[in-house]
Amino acid sequence: MREFFLYGYFAILFILSIFGFHRYYTIHLFRKYKDVKPEPKGHFDNLPNVTVQLPVFNEMYVVERLINKVVKLDYPADKLEIQVLDDSTDESRFIAENLCRKLRAEGHDIVYIHRAGDKRTGFKAGALENGMHVAKGEFIAVFDADFLPPADFLMRTVHFFTDNKIGMIQARWDHINRDHSVLTEAQSILLDGHFMIEHTARNRSGRFFNFNGTAGIWRKETIDDAGGWQHDTLTEDLDLSYRAQLKGWNFVYLADLTVPAELPVEMNAFKGQQFRWAKGSIQVFMKLFPTILRSDVSRKVKMEAFFHLGANFGYVLMTLLSLLMPINIMLRYRQGWQEIFILDLPIFILATASVVFFYFYSEIIVINETLSMKHRSRFTPLYYLPFTIALGIGLTINNCRAVFEALFKKVTPFVRTPKYNVDATDKDAFKAIMKNKYRMKQLNWVSMIELILGLYFSYAVYFAYYSGLHLSLPFLMLFQVGFLYTSFLSLFYTPVMRLLRRRV
Repeated sequence: MREFFLYGYFAILFILSIFGFHRYYTIHLFRKYKDVKPEPKGHFDNLPNVTVQLPVFNEMYVVERLINKVVKLDYPADKLEIQVLDDSTDESRFIAENLCRKLRAEGHDIVYIHRAGDKRTGFKAGALENGMHVAKGEFIAVFDADFLPPADFLMRTVHFFTDNKIGMIQARWDHINRDHSVLTEAQSILLDGHFMIEHTARNRSGRFFNFNGTAGIWRKETIDDAGGWQHDTLTEDLDLSYRAQLKGWNFVYLADLTVPAELPVEMNAFKGQQFRWAKGSIQVFMKLFPTILRSDVSRKVKMEAFFHLGANFGYVLMTLLSLLMPINIMLRYRQGWQEIFILDLPIFILATASVVFFYFYSEIIVINETLSMKHRSRFTPLYYLPFTIALGIGLTINNCRAVFEALFKKVTPFVRTPKYNVDATDKDAFKAIMKNKYRMKQLNWVSMIELILGLYFSYAVYFAYYSGLHLSLPFLMLFQVGFLYTSFLSLFYTPVMRLLRRRV
């Protein structure tokens, strides 16, 4: 039995080290191609018609902000159509409809499309498909409710479509409330790694990458050719992206064009978002990876597709690792095998140090490349990296559940991420959370398991400290803090803050 635990532990670490090696390789690709910046093949003499789609659902706190921002896009008024695709079931629909009516009277080509009752099929994908059937534009830009596109977004993207092989252009996400809290800082680091390093490396090295559901613009013909928006996965954007690229369409990623958006300020909202992304990516893996393997795309594209679409399988391994790690340490110590802890070092460098290096490096690049970040010290990410790694670990159970729901084809609805209209200057995010009618539920079995694992690792930390296994303490504490942090903010944040506010 002891050998079973030990061999299982090392097998899991070995597989995770393969994913770690891939992070190093992704950084290599980024560095190799970082100066190969995309440029339009030409410029339109006569600008084409563009439709901007704004899919919204119960967004009463941010829908006005979104619409007012989009009507300021710098593009000829006779070439620009705005569609507000509203599936709302609350007062959001009246806010959006009234504003659209006002702006239309002012001369803007803006239409309000509301789907009600049984017509509201396919969630976001269904709304986009429904709007596309009546869209005037040859090209279609999409922005989610919490995004704030810059005025020059269309002028900086549309000219890439002078190349008839280009099907989609994606911009990089930025964050209006990055500085708000430890949670938003950690989220921004996680997203920056994806958008600055992974997207750039994949796109410029000739591998597939994906539209992220917002802050991008499509050629309408590309969507039709790829089979249109489909809603059999929770990540319709990822699904369509791979189907389009398998059809031979090329995508462009503009790392220097940023579109700011609001990060979730509350743990349950963040976990819900991560659950949807994790489950959706595995659904797309199961749906499309066999097709990718049978296709005539290059081997490098197939390998990257595996790591891209299958990345969340790592959370299953992380769950097993979380269960085995304290047991492994206790068994090895009691057997007098402390000296073979040095065998963990190479795997640690690949599986764990790669994460630290990946996100630290991405933040350095973001600080260097983003004008709004010039005030930020290059050492600032070091303060938040431990919390970022711990947060990633704390998501293990949440995202492992998502993977298994995808594998067993459990059908769940598209659960939107609540928006709070909170930016970095808002000092009372708690008030925003409390008054928000869309606040997600707190008590669930996932959070309870996270709490139990946090206590489990607290005992492991105690054991390691008093056994003199001090080298293992930082690693154990990342798991301890990660699970306690996510469970506490999921279960106890609201009632504790209410109590504190009463006593102040």
